[in-house]
Amino acid sequence: MPVPKTLLEQIKQIIPPLNGTLHKGQSGRVGVLGGARDYTGAPFFAAMSALRWGVDLSHVICSPTAAGAIKSYSPDLIVHPILREELSLSDVKPELDSLFSRLHALVIGPGLGREPYMQNFAKLALSIARERGMFLVLDADALFLLGQDISIIQGYRRAVLTPNVMEFKRLSEQVGIDPNIPAEERAEALSRELGGVAILQKGPKDIIAIDTTGSASDPEKSQIKDEEKERTKEVVHVDVEGGLKRCGGQGDILSGAVGSFLAFGKCYEDGAFGDGKIAPSRMPILAATAGSMVTRTASRFAYQKQGRGLVTQDMLGEIGRAFAEVFGGGAQGSDKGRL
Repeated sequence: MPVPKTLLEQIKQIIPPLNGTLHKGQSGRVGVLGGARDYTGAPFFAAMSALRWGVDLSHVICSPTAAGAIKSYSPDLIVHPILREELSLSDVKPELDSLFSRLHALVIGPGLGREPYMQNFAKLALSIARERGMFLVLDADALFLLGQDISIIQGYRRAVLTPNVMEFKRLSEQVGIDPNIPAEERAEALSRELGGVAILQKGPKDIIAIDTTGSASDPEKSQIKDEEKERTKEVVHVDVEGGLKRCGGQGDILSGAVGSFLAFGKCYEDGAFGDGKIAPSRMPILAATAGSMVTRTASRFAYQKQGRGLVTQDMLGEIGRAFAEVFGGGAQGSDKGRL
């Protein structure tokens, strides 16, 4: 089923205009926390795709064992090799706190791995981000972290989870969702059980769901003017055609996409552009829907060129074209100002 027209119009309103009115930083600053030892591609794809979506600055917060490789992939990324195994949480906390003060959205999970020290740093980062009221995307091994302690995200409505089939199954079992619930309703049930956290369930068609009929967490309550009015249930089915080849890394591009749109939403919320009429509580479902639509379109374009030989790197070059395809050429600067 098509994405509702009203939702598409809201997404377009939170895309920073390319008309020369904004200065560097007002189109979004995204951080990606992940990257340890063998995992360097995932944080690169998430952070680099954020730049391709149109944010101004993209940071990678990683282990020193991953930093050299990630830096070598692109000089466009800002790499912070501060997640050192020998450091304590108290040693790293001030650096994370300072860095997060400069970001509009944070993606946790790509290339994180399951080593205890990286998992502990991710848990610390999530706690700091919640205290700051940041928009969050949790993917990959950050979802494994949630499986150990659901309370670290419970009720935090400025977050989007992006589970694949197996990750969704594990999370559903963790919170006790009845397996007899129809498949089409499970994402909504998971959101409800997590206290209104937005769910982007990846699959043949992506399902984005949010159920905020329960109570929000205390940090989020402080940012809701009228909680009763903002209690809602909403499910969006994104059946935009994607490519027929799946390969490791496409989910990382999606997490970067969702993080980018959340950063756009934060800039909109802060008054950098737009009329301010869209409530901040709408940003997670708008970002998840937008990220899904454009990522699937980029996958299709790359597959049309590469076929069976498609690798995730091929998708990066298709993001601008896919953005224009979904939201119109003007949204990506395709109509003017380019040679």
